[in-house]
Formats: sequence, structure tokens, C-alpha cells
Amino acid sequence: MANKLIAPSLLAADFGNLQRDIEMVNNSEADWFHIDVMDGVFVPNISFGMPVLKAINKHATKTLDVHLMIVDPDRYIKTFANLGSHNLTVHYEACTHLHRTIQAIKAEGMKAGVALNPHTNVNVLEDIINDVDIVLLMSVNPGFGGQTFIENTYQKIKKLKQLITDKNASTLIEIDGGVNTENAKLLTQAGADVLIAGSFVFNSKTPKKTIEDLKAAANN
Repeated sequence: MANKLIAPSLLAADFGNLQRDIEMVNNSEADWFHIDVMDGVFVPNISFGMPVLKAINKHATKTLDVHLMIVDPDRYIKTFANLGSHNLTVHYEACTHLHRTIQAIKAEGMKAGVALNPHTNVNVLEDIINDVDIVLLMSVNPGFGGQTFIENTYQKIKKLKQLITDKNASTLIEIDGGVNTENAKLLTQAGADVLIAGSFVFNSKTPKKTIEDLKAAANN
């Protein structure tokens, strides 16, 4: 995939000015909105619920890339489809019957993603990679924004890219955690297709320009 995508994470947006931040992303060079849904059980934090996602969908004009960091995600697949999610990513660690979950996501007309925690080996996807549209590699431990990037991620991307190539799959590799203009190029050179950035974008004095810089760094 020639054009590398940027997905600002709304977890880092100003919740008091959410519409303003959504419109900033709409008018930026960003490609997707990344939305982290946390339940306080799978991860030690609670974030967006259904009403907030509904409000985001009302104003967002770009792809809604929803990342479920929750236990038993199967219960909510239809709900998130009805709320306007384009991509729905579940955690490998939270799914007992991953193949069934992926098929259920696709049956609702969404792209199916699988997220792997930093300790989970990409080899666990060997038998299912051709069914998966997106693999999201956590480059920090899931649950909180603003964490330090885990350096082993580069090797993990290369290993996953090799698996995708070997299986002749068309899966996109998405990176979540600690992404900035310093490592964006290294990540895409390793094989990443989509870069998620939260704090780096929304804590910036000029977030729109920061997105532009990230896009340039990822694609140069």
C-alpha cells in the first residue's frame, strides 16, 4: 500500500470540545478517526461508550476505526455496526473463538481487525491472517495514552509483514502507541500501513499541522 494512513486517536482529544476536535480532523490530512473503547475490565481504564460514539459519528466525515479493548466483544458487534463503525478491531487476547468473531464482524459489513498486546507473538495469527483486514500491533500496553513506545515493535512489524507476504494476504498493519514524527518513517519502512497518534496530535499547539507532518514523515 503506497499511501500510508494517519489515524488520530480521539482518546487524547479535548472531551469538552469534542466537536471542535472532530472538525479539525475532518479538515486535516488524517485518513481515519481512531476510537478506543475500554471497559475497565480488559484494560484498567474506561473510555467512550455508545452515546459518545453516536455523537462522533454525527460529525465525523472520515472512516471510524473502532478498537474494542473489552472482554466479550461479540456481544456488541451489531451495536457498533449500527453506530456507524467502518472498522472494528477486537483483541486476540479477549476472543475465545477468534475466527467466529471475525466472521461476525464481516457479516455486519465492517472491516475486521485483530489487535495484539505487546507480549503476544504474531504467529498466533498464522491460521487466520487471510480473513483479517487489519492487524493492530500495540506498541504500548493498552489502557492509557501517553506511554513510551516499545522498541521491539519494529521487529514485530517485520515479522508480521513476512507472514502477510508468505500467506499472500492483503492485511493492513496498524500501529498504536507512542507514534510521532521521529519514528513514523521507521515504522512504515518496517511495514506499517496505518499509524495511530493520540497525545502527539492533540497535545500539539498546531494539531492540524502535526497531522500533516506525520503524514509526510510516514510517506517520504
